[in-house]
Amino acid sequence: MTSIVSITISCVAAFLVGGIPFGYLLGRLLLKDDIRNHGSGNIGATNVGRVIGWKWGGLVLLLDAVKGLLPTLLARNMADQLVTTEYRSLLPVAVGVAAIAGHMYPIYLKLRGGKGVATALGVVLVLAPKAVAVAFGVFLLTVAVTRTVAIASIAAALTFGGTQLFLNASDLFSAENLPMTIFAVGIPILIIWRHRSNLVKLWKGPGEASPPDPPHDTQN
Repeated sequence: MTSIVSITISCVAAFLVGGIPFGYLLGRLLLKDDIRNHGSGNIGATNVGRVIGWKWGGLVLLLDAVKGLLPTLLARNMADQLVTTEYRSLLPVAVGVAAIAGHMYPIYLKLRGGKGVATALGVVLVLAPKAVAVAFGVFLLTVAVTRTVAIASIAAALTFGGTQLFLNASDLFSAENLPMTIFAVGIPILIIWRHRSNLVKLWKGPGEASPPDPPHDTQN
């Protein structure tokens, strides 16, 4: 099996795992209804916590992170067996991106998925734990100041990207580091894009009318 085929199969598997909609499934189990009919209409941890209870929201957050962490960890640990040397740094990054994309665009819910923050957290815990520590600190500080998870998520994503680029600044474009360089730029941009409706609402403020979210758009 060639390296390209191995990477492709691994990414497809990660996309399918990343797309498992734990918030939706938990809502069906506990509410006997679609969680998207309640609260903000999202299937992510924040809405699950508000509608069903924060212990269940925490569970969804954990499960969404795990579905990013496990495929990425497996890909990193099996890279030597699956691909040739020049693709070893690419495989776990590509698998991580596929898991995040699966969460954002799950085939099980007609591609209407979440913002990707929790799944991205699981991925970067494997790929770049030092940058995660800095980003997590910024997330907590921003939540404490703004009381807004969306703003904190965006701040953490930008902090992660900037920190990772800084840590690899001396060798960003080597064959070994290039996949992470692209990841550190691309994933924060994608997360910000997925939060665009939140940003519009924040910009307009509570006193102005704002357009509704797209149907079944999700948080986290």
